[in-house]
Amino acid sequence: MPEYFHSVTLDRDKCKGCTNCIKGCPTEAIRVRDGKAVIIEERCIDCGECIRVCPNRAKAALTEGLKDIARFQRPIALIPPSFYGQFPPQVSPGSIAAALQAIGFARVVEVGLAAEYVTEAVVKYVKEHRTPRPLISSACPAVIRLIQVRFPSLADLIIRVEAPIEVAAVIAREGEEGEGMFFISPCPAKVTSIKQPVGRASSGLDGALSMAEVFGQILPVVRRVEPLPGYPQASRIGTSWGRSGGEREGVAGRSLAVHGIHHVIKIFELIEQGGLTDYEFIEAQSCPAGCVGGCLTVENPFVAETNLRYIASTYPRGWGQRPKVADEVLRLVKPITPRKIWQLDDDAARAMAKLLLLQETEKELPGLDCGSCGSPSCRTLAEDIVRGRASINDCIFNLRERVRRLAEEMVDLAGKLPPAMAGGEGETIDPK
Repeated sequence: MPEYFHSVTLDRDKCKGCTNCIKGCPTEAIRVRDGKAVIIEERCIDCGECIRVCPNRAKAALTEGLKDIARFQRPIALIPPSFYGQFPPQVSPGSIAAALQAIGFARVVEVGLAAEYVTEAVVKYVKEHRTPRPLISSACPAVIRLIQVRFPSLADLIIRVEAPIEVAAVIAREGEEGEGMFFISPCPAKVTSIKQPVGRASSGLDGALSMAEVFGQILPVVRRVEPLPGYPQASRIGTSWGRSGGEREGVAGRSLAVHGIHHVIKIFELIEQGGLTDYEFIEAQSCPAGCVGGCLTVENPFVAETNLRYIASTYPRGWGQRPKVADEVLRLVKPITPRKIWQLDDDAARAMAKLLLLQETEKELPGLDCGSCGSPSCRTLAEDIVRGRASINDCIFNLRERVRRLAEEMVDLAGKLPPAMAGGEGETIDPK
């Protein structure tokens, strides 16, 4: 089994085994065992849904801290458009850039600028690839991993164009000594995409910082600094990528934008069933309202979306003179392959036997999907039993029925005497 890096981490001391996370996980990657959550690494896509729903804050995202930028002589901040949405429109992009320099960054580069190059590449790709349909955006790393885990048949629909954060890292590098690229991330999935990329050999970034942490650091100074000239760097098209529908606005033709991981799943189920073939392009983002709603953000996603929409409306629609970016920078160069997580056994015959056992085991379960067993559904409990990770008695309803039968047997046994005792063979007594 390959090794996986995950930015979503679990603090067992804080976990109360409440089962909220197992019901919210879109890939059934979490179990509760011995009163604590357990993450199944090959199924986790680092979408951050468990972070959202955990009432005990036992889930968190692993990111670099601001102290880590000191490893480089010239740390460079790559800020996504969603970061602007965390501030009211009165706070200008130039002020945000100046505040970032005030806390230690040598330069600030907008990822929205790279999104313009990616938009052009996506438009070209859609025109050149008339079939199959619909094509799916490659911008959201949680969505890419969702396809790998739950919808492997859709892998060929993923547009083979690089994500804006990687293109931004290329644009930002000036070749000076000691440069370090740090992305200010709204979600754990983008952190994971840097540490363990999909579709590319390696990342051009050196790390990712939590947007919430950076926001807290610059908030005291952002209204006091003198705005830096030259911001915004991006146009309306690139800046709009930070919210749901922003990417789609730059792509001509019949398209659809969906946000929120569970809504994305419903759309992908339709595509798997042969639907939506009259659409050319699907923009799918795992977070509510898009990147502005990532679990590492601070503002309400709908307020942030409104802020960003207004900010982008003040930007020019098109873009001016820009340096050319090589085509190879804009392409995903490695195949996006499914994860083999549903395979019950490497041997086909044993796998078939386990599948039959799984189906028989599922029939013995109540089908209530209550999660009390620590698995998200009766189907996954049956799978866990077959894989040796759980017992049929983990089902509280099965256990209760077994206890009831045992109690009846004990009452029946209590009313019987052995043949050697007075009263003769088979004579019963009143247990009362």
